[in-house]
Amino acid sequence: MQKLLSRYRNWLTAITGVLIILAFSSKWFFSSEQSSTYLLFVASLVGGLPIFVQAYQALRVKVISIDLLVTLAILGAFVIKEFEESAIVAFLFLFGAYLEQRTLAKTRSAIKNLVEMVPETTFRKLHNGDFEEVSVEEVNEEDILLVKTGGKIPVDGEVIFGSGTANEASITGESIPVSKDLSDKVFAGTILENGTIQIRTEKIGEDTTFGKIIELVEEAQDSKSKAERFIDQFSKYYTPSVLVLAIIVWLISRNIELAVTILVLGCPGALVIGVPVSNVSGIGNGARHGILFKGSDVITNFSKVDTMLFDKTGTLTYGNPQVAQTIYYSSDRSLAESLLASVERESDHPLAKAILNYYSDSVVRVIDSTEVIQGGGIVARIQNHQVLVGNSYLMNQYNIPFTNQMKSDIAGMEAKGNSIVLTAIDGQIALVVGIRDQIRQGVKEDLETLKNMGVKNLILLSGDNQGTVDLVANQLGLTEAYGHLLPEDKAEFVRKRQASGEIVAFVGDGINDSPSLALADIGIAMGNGTDVAIETSNVVLMNSDFHRIPHAIGLAKATRRNMIENIFIALLVVVVLLISILSSSWMNMAIGMFVHEGSILVVILNAMRLLKYKRK
Repeated sequence: MQKLLSRYRNWLTAITGVLIILAFSSKWFFSSEQSSTYLLFVASLVGGLPIFVQAYQALRVKVISIDLLVTLAILGAFVIKEFEESAIVAFLFLFGAYLEQRTLAKTRSAIKNLVEMVPETTFRKLHNGDFEEVSVEEVNEEDILLVKTGGKIPVDGEVIFGSGTANEASITGESIPVSKDLSDKVFAGTILENGTIQIRTEKIGEDTTFGKIIELVEEAQDSKSKAERFIDQFSKYYTPSVLVLAIIVWLISRNIELAVTILVLGCPGALVIGVPVSNVSGIGNGARHGILFKGSDVITNFSKVDTMLFDKTGTLTYGNPQVAQTIYYSSDRSLAESLLASVERESDHPLAKAILNYYSDSVVRVIDSTEVIQGGGIVARIQNHQVLVGNSYLMNQYNIPFTNQMKSDIAGMEAKGNSIVLTAIDGQIALVVGIRDQIRQGVKEDLETLKNMGVKNLILLSGDNQGTVDLVANQLGLTEAYGHLLPEDKAEFVRKRQASGEIVAFVGDGINDSPSLALADIGIAMGNGTDVAIETSNVVLMNSDFHRIPHAIGLAKATRRNMIENIFIALLVVVVLLISILSSSWMNMAIGMFVHEGSILVVILNAMRLLKYKRK
C-alpha cells in the first residue's frame, strides 16, 4: 500500500488540486454548495490518504512526524466539517513535498548525467587485430580499445595509437578540449571530439576516476551534516511540543478549530527541508566545477578554515621537472644540444625526460659507447667526440676546468632552486642546464585570493631543502615555510596547529601526504595524485586544478550562509504564524497553510541559488 501510494503520490497531488478547483467552480459559477462540499470531501480523502499512511509508518517506529500533525489537522477539520480547510491543507502539504522532491532531483541530476556519459558498449581488439563490439562490463585491464570521433571513452587508460582531442569537462569541469597523443592518459566518461585512438585499459568500472566521482558525489549527497542531524533531533521534540500546545489551547479555549489550526501551522516543514537542500545544492555546484565534497559536514568545516598547509611538489608546483634555464659556453649550440639529447636518451634519470622534452627537435646521433659513473652521470663516445653529461663530481673526476664565470653562473642557477646538468664536449664545458619543478601558473594570485577570503595562515611544508622551500615561499608570498620534513613531521605540524585552536586544511597529492590529509580538519587532494591521497581526503580537486580552491572555499562559505538563512526563514515563519493565530482573528488554517507552504518554496528557491554560484 505504501509503495503504491508513494509511486502515485504526484498523481494524487494533481487529482486533489483538480478536485479543489472543481469544488470552487461549482460553488462560484453554479451556486451548488452540495456539489462543492462533496468534491472537497473527496479531495480531502485523496490528498489525506498518503499523508495518513506516512504518519502511521512513522508511528510504527515510534516517531512522531510532521505527517502526524497534518493528519490530525485533517481529521480535526473533518470533525468540525471544514472540508475546505482539510482539502487545502492536504493539497498544500503534498504540493510542498512535490517541490522538495523536484528540487532534490534537480540537484542530483548531475549524477544521472554523469552515469549516462559512460557508454554501454565499446570496440575491443581481438588476437587477429580486428575489433569487435562488446559490453563495457566485459572489458578487462590491459585490453586494447578503439575510440573514434564523437565516441565516449569507457575506461581509464593510455593512448597507444593515434591522436585526437578529448572533452574532459565531466572530469575537470573545463570545457576546453585537451589534445591526446601517444602515452597520454584518457579517462572514462570523457568524449573524443575528433581523431581516432587506441587505448590500453588501466582501470575499469568503479575504479576509474569517473567511477570514483560518481561514488563520491552519491556519498556526499546522502550524508548528513551536524546541522541536519541537530534539526532531526529538534523535530523529534518540537513536533510533540506542538501537539501538546494544541491540546492545551483546546482545553483552555474549547475551540477545536483553533487547536487544529495550531497543529497545521506549527509544522516545521521549511526547517526540515532548508538545510539538506542547501547542502545538496552546494555539493552539486562543486561537482559541476570539478570539486568533490565528501559530505555535508565537509562544507561546514571548510567554510571555517583559517590555516591552509601546502605540500610543494605536485601541489604548488606541477610535479614535473622542466628546463628552466640554459647557459651555452660553446659556439656550436646545435652540436651541444644534439650530443646532450643523444646521451639523455640512454638514461632513465628523472631529469633526462625534462631535457628530452626541451630539446625534442634536436638531431639524435648514434652513440658508439657509454659508461655510467655512479653518482656522477654518463660518459659517452659519439662520432669521435667525448661527451660527459652529469654533475660537478663527474666533471672533477675527468679534470674538466671551470672558469670563474662558469662557477658564478652555476651558483646563481642553484640559488634559484635549479638542479644542474653539466655537458662537457672534448674536455670543455659546453652547456649548463638548470632544471626545476615549475610553480603552477596563477597560484600566486589564487593564494592572494585565499588571504582576502579570510585564510590567515598559508604555510608550505616540504621534504625539500630549506633553501628551495624558502625560494618558493618568497615567490608566492606564503606566511611560513618549512623544509626537510618527513611525512610524520608534517602530520605532527598539523596536530600542533589544531591544538592551538586553528581550523586546518592540508593540500597534497602523494602517498606521503596521506597522514596529514587524514588528520587535517579538511584534507584537499589533487585529483591526479595517488589513490591513497584521494581516499583519505575530504575534498578532491579533479585534474589537480589548484585554481578550484578559491571557488571551493567561497562555495563552502556561501552554502553555510544559505543554510543559516533558511533556518532563520523557517523559524521566523513558524513563530509569526503561531503568534498570529493566537492573537488575531484574521488568521485561519487555509491562510496559515498557504504561508507555511510558501515558506518551504522560499527556502527551496533560496537554496537553488547555490547551483549557479560563481566566485566574484
